[in-house]
Amino acid sequence: MASTAGQVIRCRAAVAWEPGKPLVMEEVEVAPPQAMEVRLKILFTSLCHTDVYFWEAKGQTPLFPRIFGHEAGGIVESVGEGVTDLIPGDHVLPVFTGECKECRHCKSEESNMCDLLRINTDRGVMLNDGKSRFSIKGKPIYHFVGTSTFSEYTVVHVGCVAKINPAAPLDKVCILSCGISTGLGATLNVAKPKMGSTVAIFGLGAVGLAAAEGARIAGASRIIGVDLNSKRFDEAKKFGVTEFVNPKDHDKPVQEVIAEMTGGGVDRSVECTGSVNAMISAFECVHDGWGVAVLVGVPNKDDAFKTHPMNLLNEKTLKGTFFGNYKPRSDLPAVVEKYMNKELELEKFITHEVSFSEINKAFEYMLKGDSLRCIIRMDA
Repeated sequence: MASTAGQVIRCRAAVAWEPGKPLVMEEVEVAPPQAMEVRLKILFTSLCHTDVYFWEAKGQTPLFPRIFGHEAGGIVESVGEGVTDLIPGDHVLPVFTGECKECRHCKSEESNMCDLLRINTDRGVMLNDGKSRFSIKGKPIYHFVGTSTFSEYTVVHVGCVAKINPAAPLDKVCILSCGISTGLGATLNVAKPKMGSTVAIFGLGAVGLAAAEGARIAGASRIIGVDLNSKRFDEAKKFGVTEFVNPKDHDKPVQEVIAEMTGGGVDRSVECTGSVNAMISAFECVHDGWGVAVLVGVPNKDDAFKTHPMNLLNEKTLKGTFFGNYKPRSDLPAVVEKYMNKELELEKFITHEVSFSEINKAFEYMLKGDSLRCIIRMDA
């Protein structure tokens, strides 16, 4: 690969020219990496709901034309000045958030919210010089969350690249670079259920099912899935969910239903919907004295969380998490190893696979609601 180092690479990318319109396969020019940047050859990418949300331009400043994509696996093609811990040929996962290893957050054992490289959905350029590395006939094409993996080659800040075991199959572990790790880590790193405990999971999409997978790995005795779509319940059994509650089937708040099912409340709950009402229910359904609720879903900007302060005084704990509290460079390699040693199952999250030229099908599957993760093969 080194023969292309320092040169502009022309390759295929799926470009979003305007909100909600099908992506267009274009030939783009990808500039070489600058200081503290790496250029990656993407081999597999997958579609996450966040890509769809920003492609639809819901609730934020639209930025187009843009190359979306942020769950992926690839190989380092070349590195920019100052990059010492990656070399061409390394197998990597690009990540939408980063770890500079220098700021107070990165030096803290308690935080993964890097000051320099924390997710920024509005920025469409590289930090180094405020410019894009993508162009078509001289016209810049914007980046997305620093990754832009819907391109055969992309340029990423070195702090947003996790070097992983080269034996790991990239068409499976690529889904660990966003949603699956978010749900898994919310349970394992933040809720921390004990062996034999009871756990409620609110929202049974990919992130919620990953949270359930975390509860299964932790040895929870009961995993209660809560969702407004009863069709999701059968699928959720594969992820360790033992019981199901659809709030629409009851004439009382779901937190009361769960409290009755569990003799006062669950030991842990994980909320993965973004609905503020689900967040309140997830908090109020945990047991007093030791219950812990973890919020994962992203709320609407005008939402307000409302609960009686006695819930806190009665020793219920409310926590939030970002990317499952994983530091991308330090922690993701070990999550990949969980898959390699068969502790974590990833295949069951992958519901579809398409070629790169058929990428718009992945959006159709997601919009229909019948896709957890769709793998996009870049070589086809």
